[in-house]
Amino acid sequence: MNRTTWLQDRRMEKFSDVLSRWKARELSGQEAGEILGCSERQFRRYRRRYEEEGLEGLFDKRLGKASARRVPIDKVSWVLSEYRTHYRGWAIKHFHEHLQKQHNFRWSYTWVKTQLHTARIVSPAPRRGAHRRKRPRKPCIGMMLHQDGSRFAWLAGQPELDLIVTMDDATSEIYSAFLVEEEGTASTFRALLEVFTKHGLPSSLYTDRGSHYFLTPNAGEAVDKERLTQVGRALSQLGIEHIAAYSPQARGRSERTFGTLQGRLAKELRLFGITDVAAANEYIREIYLPMHNELFARPPQIAQESGFVKVRDPDALADILCVQQHRVVARDNTVSYQGRCLQLAQDPARPHYVKANVRVHEYPDGTLAVFHGPRRLARYTAEGDATVDVPTSAMVTPCSPPSRRGLEMSKLVAQPQRRPALTASARAVLDALQVGTKKRSSSRTKKLTRKEEIVAAVAA
Repeated sequence: MNRTTWLQDRRMEKFSDVLSRWKARELSGQEAGEILGCSERQFRRYRRRYEEEGLEGLFDKRLGKASARRVPIDKVSWVLSEYRTHYRGWAIKHFHEHLQKQHNFRWSYTWVKTQLHTARIVSPAPRRGAHRRKRPRKPCIGMMLHQDGSRFAWLAGQPELDLIVTMDDATSEIYSAFLVEEEGTASTFRALLEVFTKHGLPSSLYTDRGSHYFLTPNAGEAVDKERLTQVGRALSQLGIEHIAAYSPQARGRSERTFGTLQGRLAKELRLFGITDVAAANEYIREIYLPMHNELFARPPQIAQESGFVKVRDPDALADILCVQQHRVVARDNTVSYQGRCLQLAQDPARPHYVKANVRVHEYPDGTLAVFHGPRRLARYTAEGDATVDVPTSAMVTPCSPPSRRGLEMSKLVAQPQRRPALTASARAVLDALQVGTKKRSSSRTKKLTRKEEIVAAVAA
């Protein structure tokens, strides 16, 4: 017995009871109609139909007839076939949006969900867990950014990749998203540089406790905010507060966003046959992100205000959002960095940089640069070759010959004459630059001592 038949039986039993009480004059026509949920006039109609046809006259005449608004059977079969063939595994909402966009589908999302559930192609969602109170959003954009990575099989037939996402807490708008082989310091700087250059510097950044974000001395305990990672150093230098999350539930907004992306983005990349990382990143940037933000981003509470601070010098920002390592220049004016030898070119500012403390910058794209204080000495490719915007001739001083085999001796550069140091020995002082009286001639008669005068007199 289905639900409709059961309800009809209960309705007949209730009408028979009310009718018997009305005939016994226990109820008036108005009271009987109120009990049945209808008017007195409708109760009279029911009595007349009951007297003419019995209980069958009270059955709902609509039962057993197809609705005039019913979707044709062939259309139902087509929807189920489309899902099985091209969209299997898609979320029902995402599937319904594509039907509307690609096929001008006019039936509702609820109808599509009902058909898929009835055909047992998609299982109903499980019941939600215990209620948890959400953290309120920031009132305006730029006050807090979320950054996280999700490892998933984003491309069909390819190994799992990390999707790096940077989004705003106030609106859930995704500012940056791209695929990389592995999440790390370089991918973090790449995303931050992209967002900071376009939108400005935020007030805070909310991340997990990954090793490239924080140093955690003991697993499960608080992070060490005194010993900073490269990311922590860059954020501190820019004046951005770095907030650590201690559980996945604390990053609920970013986790829910990744659930949406895994259900939508991966399906669209597979639908359009995109299997290359570069092509996927272009599709994400140009097509998917605008569509995603239009669907899921919400307006901030205070639309007139912004927590972003515009960046005046993007080049200076790039030299902060990079890996920085300190090195000491060798005697042949080279800097060793991770198995690469960076040769410093001759600099008119000083004769050489031997034993000078320099700083190597490694940018997110792999290129390198060497700094001496705030001054950049040279730029290099990812392989360690000097770029064309700087001299490539080696700078070798007379006092520091090459110490490595295979390094050719370059032509010595003539140095201009300089005034000797005050502490220099007299032998090293040039005659033309000597200060004071000239050295006495060796032929000049020296004054004899008293002893020598006596000896000379006796000899005479």
